[in-house]
Amino acid sequence: MMDAVVTGVSRIYELGGTVVLVLIGAAIVALAVILYKLWQFAAAGVGRHRALARAIDAWDRGERGEARSQLSASRSYLAPVIGMALSAPDVPEAQTRLAAEAETRFAGLERGLRFLDMVAQLAPLLGLFGTVLGMIEAFRSLQEAGAQVDPSILAGGIWVALMTTAAGLAVAMPVALILSWFEGRMEAERVLAERAIATIRAPLGSRDGRSGERVAPVAAAHG
Repeated sequence: MMDAVVTGVSRIYELGGTVVLVLIGAAIVALAVILYKLWQFAAAGVGRHRALARAIDAWDRGERGEARSQLSASRSYLAPVIGMALSAPDVPEAQTRLAAEAETRFAGLERGLRFLDMVAQLAPLLGLFGTVLGMIEAFRSLQEAGAQVDPSILAGGIWVALMTTAAGLAVAMPVALILSWFEGRMEAERVLAERAIATIRAPLGSRDGRSGERVAPVAAAHG
């Protein structure tokens, strides 16, 4: 088994050189990061906030008990932040604290995305770098051939050189696509958190703490 791996690596090195080996290594690490991020997103419940959304809507309608009941049923990673918002004092500093708590959780989910961004940006450049090195080697071999120039020497060198560019693009394109999906999910999560915190801090309807009766929204009361 080990001999087969060594033989395969040697064959890849002969065809594409060090650059291709570096690209393959980057692709393996990127794949590991992607799989971990998919697991992390699933475990955190990214995109699955039904109970949380129901809690926010109930709070917005002034149904405090229902809101807390729905929040306790939520498995969202944002549930602790929303729980803090429900009991936070009505002061401007609370909004900043809640936003910071949400950002702390976002930072944990975004850890590793910078590496994927680096791979997506550097892989094509590494491939181009390998192509330039390959072309230099091909023309050097052509020069050493002197008067006995064999076109196959140049053609073979160019083929090997261009393979590094193809390898770089093959690594960069799927990584860039998956990174874009991750970033889109995180942007949606931020929008959800901002709306949730703003709704809880300034609900359209509320219940009077003494009578339990519904209090009309401020805008409607002055309308």
